[in-house]
Amino acid sequence: MLDFTTLAVVGCQWGDEGKGKITDYLAAQADVVVRYQGGPNAGHTVNIGNETYKLHHLPCGILYQEKTCILGNGMVLDPSVLVKELDNLKERGITPERLYISDRAHLILPYHLRQDALEEKKRGGSKIGTTLRGIGPAYQDKIGRRGIRAGELKEPLRVKERIREILAEKNELFQRYYDDPGIKMQEIEETYLPLADRLLPYITDTSLLLDAYLHQGAKILFEGAQGAMLDLEYGTYPYVTSSSTLAGSIFCGTGIPPGKVKAVLGVAKAYSTRVGAGPFPTEIEGPKAGQIRERGREFGTTTGRPRRIGWLDGVALRQACRLNGLEHLALTLFDVLSGMGDLKIATAYRLADGSVIEHFPAALHILEQSTPVYQEYAGWSEDISGARSINDLPAAALAYLQGVEAVTGARVSLISVGPRRDQTFVRP
Repeated sequence: MLDFTTLAVVGCQWGDEGKGKITDYLAAQADVVVRYQGGPNAGHTVNIGNETYKLHHLPCGILYQEKTCILGNGMVLDPSVLVKELDNLKERGITPERLYISDRAHLILPYHLRQDALEEKKRGGSKIGTTLRGIGPAYQDKIGRRGIRAGELKEPLRVKERIREILAEKNELFQRYYDDPGIKMQEIEETYLPLADRLLPYITDTSLLLDAYLHQGAKILFEGAQGAMLDLEYGTYPYVTSSSTLAGSIFCGTGIPPGKVKAVLGVAKAYSTRVGAGPFPTEIEGPKAGQIRERGREFGTTTGRPRRIGWLDGVALRQACRLNGLEHLALTLFDVLSGMGDLKIATAYRLADGSVIEHFPAALHILEQSTPVYQEYAGWSEDISGARSINDLPAAALAYLQGVEAVTGARVSLISVGPRRDQTFVRP
């Protein structure tokens, strides 16, 4: 296991890198596990024995009864989804004793889901590929200073009046621009607010709580959602999520000061995937892509959509390492590449004019016209799912790891060769 006092786990690709599994593995060492951004558009799958858990809001540490779990103020929360998650865990014998929700976290309301669907439909052929979970509209309202925060649920009359005022504006938008009948306040009062009220026992000022844990010397694990290439600032904009997915967002998303996170671990698949629309330079199609998709179970945890498949994009991964200050990587789904024949890692992009760049461009049209420059590696036929140390890997697999390190400048320090907890090992 990696030794840490405060450690952040961040995604380095387009999400779905296996952060849930890595966070669950590391949470055994932690006292506190914290989510700091995103909402139920994230889906973390954790396999424990024969049991599979799919989490959307809750940190992976929730599967350890004795851990403290925190949903930070940088998140947006859908009470209906969160209550369902909690009920599902309770049915399976897991009762969160130490769950805390920031009173500053913003709520996803029914009109956010409606707005999300209407906006995506309006885009026509230019759809972003949103999960339709209301994430973008909830963050829009947060930035527009008309959001509802979790702490407001403690004052029922006041929060109802605020929702009623906002709903009037939303319904006017829906009716005039989208030709949609809108949502009735009665629906929110009868179905949404009772669910939201169930969260009241968990709501507190989590920044104060985290400050106390830091002073106590507790081991704190920060769990990110999505990945660096979906970051609002540095991802493939506009085909990105609505929050910052980088390690730097921990500080404003939790209320702890800069410098308190001592290490950051990046998580990347041994190949690349993405869900939804947007540029994907190393994308491949055909039988090999289908084989990787089936072996890697590449279907969205939240949406069930089949993921697009590509070779490992070293250019994108190098940018993720630079932006997050990464010295260490966890490489997941390494076993999926067994028996796949020759493998490729993109080390640069060739532009339409023939020039070659080694950085990830900001302009979408440049990226869409780029073709990858690949370094090829011999594959291996051995099943590596039983590997429990670096010495158990064949020479070709070791050479591929060295290729990842060469293109990123980061060390592959954690390796996952299967979905179970015991199929992850540390590289000394």
